[in-house]
Amino acid sequence: MATIYKTLTDADKKTTKTLLHEAIPLTGSIVSGTYADAGTEPNIKNYSHGMFQSVYDYPYLSSSSNQILDITCGYSTGSQLSSSANTQNDKKLNIYNQMAQVLMGHDSSGKIREFDEDGDLTGGRKMKEVFFINFSRLLTKDEIKKGSFSLELGVSGSESFLYDGSVHNTRIKLTDASGSDGYFVNSPAGEYGVLFASSSYTTLGADGIGYGTAQGSGSMRAGLIFYQAGVVVLSGSIFNLHGNSGSSHGILHDHVNGRLGNTEYGPPVLTTDASPPIISSDAVLTGSTIQTFAHALRNRIYNLSFNNTTELNSAIYFCRVNHNDFNYSANPTYLSGSKIRVKENTLDSPVSYITTVGLYSPNNELLAVAKLSEPLKKTPESEVTIRVRLDY
Repeated sequence: MATIYKTLTDADKKTTKTLLHEAIPLTGSIVSGTYADAGTEPNIKNYSHGMFQSVYDYPYLSSSSNQILDITCGYSTGSQLSSSANTQNDKKLNIYNQMAQVLMGHDSSGKIREFDEDGDLTGGRKMKEVFFINFSRLLTKDEIKKGSFSLELGVSGSESFLYDGSVHNTRIKLTDASGSDGYFVNSPAGEYGVLFASSSYTTLGADGIGYGTAQGSGSMRAGLIFYQAGVVVLSGSIFNLHGNSGSSHGILHDHVNGRLGNTEYGPPVLTTDASPPIISSDAVLTGSTIQTFAHALRNRIYNLSFNNTTELNSAIYFCRVNHNDFNYSANPTYLSGSKIRVKENTLDSPVSYITTVGLYSPNNELLAVAKLSEPLKKTPESEVTIRVRLDY
């Protein structure tokens, strides 16, 4: 009678991996609510714990809304900004330590590593004051595609902060320019790359000054991007000027010797007040709540985009049916009165029709079923190879 099982060998199996990419554009209007006044943004959710702020694509109370990212900030215990007198000092320290522990891991002595500017964990500059943008799994899928990330931030330092986008008159652009072939694998959270900043108006800080280190013409290291974790770590120096007596560790051009924007602009203002004093991001980190900081950073976002990645793994099984295989059906109705229905006399060749392929475990447990679009005729005069693809 019919052969029910046929063993597949390694020669009958082929595994493949396909990467599917989707473009994710997030304009400033999506993130900051079209520059609405503070407190009137229904797509922004704040929490009583005050440790981060969530951004939704629609009003977060809507059943159709989706969380797209979280924003928070922190600094390490080794930062000069760390002080018990700071607003939410303990929470900012805890956020930095938590993120650093997950993303950077521990050194040989068990101490949490600080975020490294260039990925060389043995030395170099450390980013002790950072901003975090944590993307939801809905956007990043399996990972952010290497070399596709771009973030433009407004750094105009006018003395009046308006919700009309005027802070974007001068911008810096952060990209993982070398991400496709210059990423690092020494993180417990997977692969990560360095973010480089370039200005839309003038040059950035000089090589060797502050956190930023020049990489070619007009670009400096300004953060890290963790591709599988979907987390962007921005250096606290992206809004500070180098050469400014108040903040000598920034990456922006000296506002005295070469101003950003027109001559009326001073240092960039990172605040939500209508008529703020001229303050740096350091002052915001120490004197403002995380919620206030997150609101200020969101309104600096001009454009944010990247490609996500979905990893599709496939196992292809080549089910080879030789001329002497499966010529008889295992269905009891194949016989009538102990005679094969499809044969009118004993000399006729047996005939069967293949409609289904089942994949079984070594213990003959059914694992997967594949249906053919139409029955496939099988006789001793023919051989068939059925290609079954199992995606996971």
